[in-house]
Amino acid sequence: MAVPMRSGGMKASTAIFLTFASGVTTGIGALFGAILEAVSQNLISLCLAFAAGAMLYIVSGELIPESNKLHKGRIASIGNVLGFIIGIITTQL
Repeated sequence: MAVPMRSGGMKASTAIFLTFASGVTTGIGALFGAILEAVSQNLISLCLAFAAGAMLYIVSGELIPESNKLHKGRIASIGNVLGFIIGIITTQL
């Protein structure tokens, strides 16, 4: 996360702070998830499904068009499709 910020011209201290802040919120979310799991497994599965959908939206809306801009041709699209297929296969195991 810090590398794209640095390459965009952000100061190193700011990039490191924002990366750290992102990690802290991830830890707090994991703590809440552990607490919610004890309350209801249906609730935690609903939250995980929402998170997976949000990640698919980000990948589809941001990363795929950007990869097609950076690398002309089919290799970026093939890599994205293979990534989705591998993700689906590994969740079924």
